Amino acid sequence: MLTVPGVYQPQQDTHLLMRAMCHEGVSPGTEVLDLGTGSGVLALCAARFGARVTAVDIAWRAVLAARANALFARRRIRVLHGDLAGDDRRYDLVVSNPPYVPAPETAPPERGAARSWDAGHDGRAVVDRICATAPLVLAPRGVLLMVHSALCGTDDTLAALARGGLRAEVTDRELIPFGPVMRARLPWLRDTGIVGRDQDKEELVVIRAEHA
Repeated sequence: MLTVPGVYQPQQDTHLLMRAMCHEGVSPGTEVLDLGTGSGVLALCAARFGARVTAVDIAWRAVLAARANALFARRRIRVLHGDLAGDDRRYDLVVSNPPYVPAPETAPPERGAARSWDAGHDGRAVVDRICATAPLVLAPRGVLLMVHSALCGTDDTLAALARGGLRAEVTDRELIPFGPVMRARLPWLRDTGIVGRDQDKEELVVIRAEHA
């Protein structure tokens, strides 16, 4: 896997989402959309099962990295530069590991490495948009799998998906130590009450949603 500075590298959240994706029975002909593909690791995993994969990222550096990794792996993946869905297709499986880290800045950054993790004060700047977009891009029996930290509001995500007519639930959880980004902003996170005074771990959740 080609790694590129400034492009989000696979971590615990990526692997948790990948395991969930492997349980969905991806097979030849499955139409898969990877929103915010980064280096393309999830897209490649789906392609290895024979899926027809579209990967989208707003960062050109990520698009180029994903295209290069698909080329090196000899897998056919359509990698698009764009914001969220990118076209009018409907998909059997939509996967996303979006930016979800709460940040002191109100708006997410428009460039730089932090673009792949910073998501506004509550960490929901991109998560909420995916919740609104999912009903429009899922095929009638399609499934959304999204991973994010519980710090940005698991119940809020379930409620947002329900408002869009989707039936959603948490299917996977994993407690992990804070990484470098979270540790660097712990004073702010504790002052705002997002993180408890003695808290040094966060829970990752995978949310699965489909049409009700």
